[in-house]
Amino acid sequence: MSKQKIAILGAGPSGLAQLRAFEAARRAGVENLPEIVCYEKQNDIGGMWNYTWRTGQDKNGEPVHGSMYRYLWSNGPKECLEFSDYSFDEHFGRAIPSYPPRAVLKDYIMGRIDKQAILKYIRFECPVRWVEYDESREKFSVTVMNHKTGEQETDEFDYVVVATGHFSTPNMPYFDGVEQFPGRVLHAHDFRDALEFEGKNLLLVGASYSAEDIASQCYKYGAKSVTISYRSNALGFEWPEGVEEKPLLTHLEGDVGHFIDGTTRQFDAIIMCTGYLFNFPFLPDNLRLKTHNCLYPDNLYKGMFFEGHDRLIYLGMQDQYFTFNMFDAQAWYARDVILNRIQLPEVAQRRADIDGWLQRYQQTDSCNDAIDFQAGYIRELVNATDYPDFPVEKQAALLKEWLLDKQENIMAFREKTYRSTITGTLATELPAAWLDIKDDTFEGFMSLEFVEQKASA
Repeated sequence: MSKQKIAILGAGPSGLAQLRAFEAARRAGVENLPEIVCYEKQNDIGGMWNYTWRTGQDKNGEPVHGSMYRYLWSNGPKECLEFSDYSFDEHFGRAIPSYPPRAVLKDYIMGRIDKQAILKYIRFECPVRWVEYDESREKFSVTVMNHKTGEQETDEFDYVVVATGHFSTPNMPYFDGVEQFPGRVLHAHDFRDALEFEGKNLLLVGASYSAEDIASQCYKYGAKSVTISYRSNALGFEWPEGVEEKPLLTHLEGDVGHFIDGTTRQFDAIIMCTGYLFNFPFLPDNLRLKTHNCLYPDNLYKGMFFEGHDRLIYLGMQDQYFTFNMFDAQAWYARDVILNRIQLPEVAQRRADIDGWLQRYQQTDSCNDAIDFQAGYIRELVNATDYPDFPVEKQAALLKEWLLDKQENIMAFREKTYRSTITGTLATELPAAWLDIKDDTFEGFMSLEFVEQKASA
């Protein structure tokens, strides 16, 4: 019997989780593992965590995948993304604050990766051009552009794992008069450096996490004013002087924005914080997931297996309170289905399971409900595999605390500290207010004198 062959599309957090799942099986002595090829558009692992100054196109003329910006700090407690088999204590050798900047988080994420074991599977600078499925032969054909050779390549696979993410294709709305706006108009996807907007009046359109975070970053680095325009619900935080929320922008006249409440304001730049589109241009219509950003996309059994093509697996397609551990839980479950450790039920049963989760999702009417919903989803996946158990419910409780901390002070919640649900270690405090710490490099952050705490357990 010939070995099965699997294509993993993307070497970001989800693709790396799938590679680690199979590598864990190999180390456990599992025999006859499938052959794996991982295609990655960039020239390094990490996906969205690879910061680049580029926008638009990369050096190969491909659309830039990353939406990462220079001064990003974690906007959720690190204790809620801590790996059960690799703690922050193990990586850094000491306690650090609960909200580290981008470079520090990436160092931790990559620290768990055994590059020697993983890199042998990955083909870099190979964006996927097309995927087809031959019903008669029960095989996928995957065509990629190999920019290292300058040629297209096609190979056949038994399974395809789509791990390309869904935060890279901007959803760009239109407003009357935007063509005549004299300043810069960009999407959050192309936002790179808050210093660009120092001394400027900035309009952010949207009420998402990116809007609240970019507003905070630009205020921190000296924007003259930041206005956040929302469609239906305001973010509702108590912003400092210089930051305000307004109802929907209706149109622009020159550099003046008009809002639905009749007010106007002059702006120097506009950032559309209006979310992203699910975009899989390499898939034909019958294989393409069609959804919006939500906690449980329809047509995916267990949030992963495409309805009608159960050998097509989508990882990380949910909106996310949980991140890395959820990707791991999915990857271990997908691996065990591929290895025939878990038997997929009949089509009707899979549809009933999807409907059951969608009904539960419809009953969520608060952020706390949504956190519990996603925790329950992860718990079901973890219980079905040998993935190292982790305290999902304790991390859900921390996420609820995080929501309250942001309401208490949106500009200071990153100064809060939490206790690790894995090791019990209490995070250290930042030595100064978050707004006053401008050097967010790895070296700059790790050289700070963190404040040890004496709080009781």
